[in-house]
Parts: sequence; C-alpha cells; structure tokens
Amino acid sequence: MMAVLAGAIADRGHRVDLVLGRVEGNMVGAIPDNVRVIDLKGGEVLGTLGLMLRQPGTAAALLPSILSRNPPWILACAPALARYVRRERPDAMLTALNYTSITALWTRRVEGLDLRLVVSERNTLSQRAASGAGSVRALPGLVRHFYPWADALAAVSAGVAADLAEILGVSANRVAVTFNPVVTPEIGRQAAEALGHPWFAPGQPPVILAAGKLKQQKGFDVLLEAFARVRAGRPARLLILGEGPERGRLEQQARHLGVDVDVSLPGFVDNPFAFMSRSSVFVLSSAWEGLPAVLIQAMACGCPVVSTDCPSGPAEILDQGVYGPLVPVGDDAAMAEAIETVLEAAPSGDRLRRRADDFSVEPSTDRYLALLLGD
Repeated sequence: MMAVLAGAIADRGHRVDLVLGRVEGNMVGAIPDNVRVIDLKGGEVLGTLGLMLRQPGTAAALLPSILSRNPPWILACAPALARYVRRERPDAMLTALNYTSITALWTRRVEGLDLRLVVSERNTLSQRAASGAGSVRALPGLVRHFYPWADALAAVSAGVAADLAEILGVSANRVAVTFNPVVTPEIGRQAAEALGHPWFAPGQPPVILAAGKLKQQKGFDVLLEAFARVRAGRPARLLILGEGPERGRLEQQARHLGVDVDVSLPGFVDNPFAFMSRSSVFVLSSAWEGLPAVLIQAMACGCPVVSTDCPSGPAEILDQGVYGPLVPVGDDAAMAEAIETVLEAAPSGDRLRRRADDFSVEPSTDRYLALLLGD
C-alpha cells in the first residue's frame, strides 16, 4: 500500500522517497519508477547505543524490546534515518508499522530534526499485542510513550482508530480515519489476464479462494474446517495463496480432514487478481485485521466474499453485511453456511466493484496529502 500511495503522491508533482530499513521482499518490484528508493541498510539493534545514551528515559522504555528474543532490527536504522533527513531535508514523513514509527519519532526527538511526521496505524494493535510475545507484547506501552510525539495520527479503519485512541487514552477524533489506497486501475487489467490453472477450466467444481501470510492470525485452520463441511455436501476446491510458517500444519490438517486432494497452497503469486476474478467466493477468515486489502481487492474483481466479523475493517468494508456475509471469528460452522449461501446465490459483481471503488487511490491520496501538508 505504501508503494501505491508513494506513486500516487509523486503523480501529483511531489518529490517522493520511499525510505526502507532494508530493500527486500516480494513487493520491491512493485515500487513505481517515479519514486526514489532509499535503503537504510538496517543492521544490529546495538547500533542505536549512541541515541540511547543521549536520552536514557526513552532507552529504558525500549530496553525490554531490545533484549527480547527477536529485537526489532528497524531501531538500528535510526542513525541512517537521521543522516538521510539532514541530507535531503524532506518537508514531511509518513510512517507505518509500529516499530518503524517508533524509530522515526525517536530519531526526530533526539536529533532535533525539522519535519512534519504523520503516523499511520495499520492493524488492531490491542489484538496483535495480546496474541504476541516479547517485542510485540510490549507495543501498547511503547505506543503510549512515543505516538503523542507525532504531528498527526491516522488509522486505516474506524475500528483501528478507536482501538488506538483507547490505548493512547485520547478522544477518537484525535485519530484520522484514512483508508489505504487499495483499488488501482491495474487491478482490472491484471484480473483479466490469462490464467492457466487447471481448476478454473470449464466444468470444474467451484473454487473457494483465500490469500494471506500463512500464520495464525489469518485463521486458515478455521477455513479448512469450514471447507471440509462444504466439501462433505458438494464438490468444491479450496485455494489459499500465500506463504508462511503455518504451511506444514495446514497441510497436515487438510490430510487429517480428508480434503487434501481438493486443497492447494501454491505459495506467493505475482497476480492474485486473476484468481480472484475467476473464483466462486473469496473468504477472509482472520482473527483480527486493520483494513484487509485482500477483501476489497476481491470485491474489485467482482468476486463474492465471506468474512469473519473480526476487529477491524470487514464490517466497515461490507457495510455490516450488506455486501457479503459476516460470521463470528473462529466459527467454522457459520463460515461453511455462509460459503454455501454465496455459492447458491452469488451477488452482483458490478455492485461489489462499485463498493470497492470507495477504497480507490484518488480519495485515499487526498486524505493522506492533507495530513502530510497539515491542511
């Protein structure tokens, strides 16, 4: 989402740098040509020792995270970030991801850097911290310490905004609800691209699609249980796009349920939209989110959707169930029933596309620019 937003802001005539702790990952190739990439080459957290000695109180707040089993390496980028800001003198900076935002806020405070800093919260932090450990569990306290230093706070959904405001102990209107720029013109073009997967050949059973990192938050274990219920009553197939640490456990669960021949986990794919436009239903099974882009993207491809009513985002996207069924988190029976309902009577694809347009690039760019420019 940051790469899309950076390109959209650059298209409006602003000079935009995308500053990364490390230039790595599947999405690097999606960065637009009109955006300059800055690699801070993040290293070891001990590289922040100089900053810590200059502000011991802040160092004490960060110490539990630094000493945890998986310390947030992005903190090590603080010196390089300070050098970048002094050299390039940007007018404003937008940060996302908690420890990235903390690093930027800390660096600006200690180094006395002159720029406007806007922090965007992308997930339901209380849920994430409660299910995490170490540096993740420490986040609510760190957010209360650092986030008040921001010039503006944004959240990708009303649910995320309310959660962040409660953590900070501030009024909800202190956090601006600012949707991500999810729907781009490229989605339609990619959705129409050829797809050679045999499951989408004429006469094949309906395909139930899901996508996301294979981790506990995404609830794919619940989706497998729901799929087994659906499969017991009709031919169907389940395709889960993405990669992650839960792959082995999910494959074992599919075998245990006796549905492994009808379940495929092909890993990361460059063009998920070609799958979305051809699937019979897309299912979001998450335990929590912020504003699940894949749900919006599926709708933009005209694919019917089913979602858990998790915090936060799905109820806002689906307008409390108007655009697709919402089911309780962890309830595989309700999920299976909702999938069956959609398979029997799919909603209008055009209606879903019109709803998805509410999350398109232009209005999102307007809102983020207003925050960055202080309008």
